[in-house]
Amino acid sequence: MHAAANSPNRFANALRETRSSLRITQEDFGVVSSRTYVSSLERGIKVPTLSKIDELASVMGIHPLTLLTLAYSKSSDLKAVAQVLQIVRNELDARLNLPPGR
Repeated sequence: MHAAANSPNRFANALRETRSSLRITQEDFGVVSSRTYVSSLERGIKVPTLSKIDELASVMGIHPLTLLTLAYSKSSDLKAVAQVLQIVRNELDARLNLPPGR
């Protein structure tokens, strides 16, 4: 488990900051979630499922991995995001280069 996973508020911050930067209101998620639910996610009270992350990202017009990358970055600056993406790239390279049958 990566260190960022230990902080329950990292996803909450990523969701809130992304939503705000895109000028999307909590009410705009009404097709997939109630405003109360989105508010509880942004306050770190609830934890979304992968399918819910997909739905939230869809409303914002972004890829779900964008939200997760921001959540696992120590900050939302480009260097921190690049570090997370490099870790993922290395892990995917290692996984995809396994011998056949594994």
